[in-house]
Amino acid sequence: MEMLKIIFLGMVQGLTEFLPISSTGHLILAEKFFHITSSLSFDAFMHLGSFLAILIYFWNELKEIWGYKWLVFVAILPGGIAGLLLEHIVDTYLRTPQMVAFFLLIMSIPMILGEKFGKKTKDIKELSIKEAGFIGVAQALALLPGTSRSGITISAGLLTGLKRDIAAKFSFIAGAPLILGAGLYEGIKLVKHHTIPYDLAFVGFLSAAIWSFIAIAILIPFLKKHSLYSFVVYRILLASLIFLLLYK
Repeated sequence: MEMLKIIFLGMVQGLTEFLPISSTGHLILAEKFFHITSSLSFDAFMHLGSFLAILIYFWNELKEIWGYKWLVFVAILPGGIAGLLLEHIVDTYLRTPQMVAFFLLIMSIPMILGEKFGKKTKDIKELSIKEAGFIGVAQALALLPGTSRSGITISAGLLTGLKRDIAAKFSFIAGAPLILGAGLYEGIKLVKHHTIPYDLAFVGFLSAAIWSFIAIAILIPFLKKHSLYSFVVYRILLASLIFLLLYK
């Protein structure tokens, strides 16, 4: 049974890390409503599976991506600083279903604004350092549960004028170093304190990697033809359901 729970958590992490609906939020909800115990450390460790999926999916583009290294660096800096300074506060005070529902709603607004005002004409090579910094500031907000790293950074990318699928691509690339850093940091803590058996940790990692790859492979082609509005509707419905279950 424990193995099935870990596989399920890996699936939730993998799918929701890249679909703009918040992986952390869904993991918190799984813990609350399905009584599947998790933690910020294990959630972050499973991100290593998501990083592996990014690496595999974009393997043939690594040389091209290296040409954007300064844009990526600028885009990861705010998120890295925010993570170091605020992780404990977020884990202590904001890791609740109520906060997840709240940020699912509030952080849907940037997605709507991105769709409404984004020109959707630019490629990554046309992105300026200033615009990459704007995406980076947005990425720092992803620390808030229910926000969605992909959702907030894709939205910011749209507001800079990027095409939808290109905004998603840059979102995943710019998020990869933070995903790797958090995963390694928490992985070392898991090994040091042995808070979860190694075989279960590996299963969670593998499950997250497989489902992350599937999510990336679905989302990028999807955004070439479709808007973010379907995800906005999902976020609003999920937030409404959470409030209904909590305050019925």
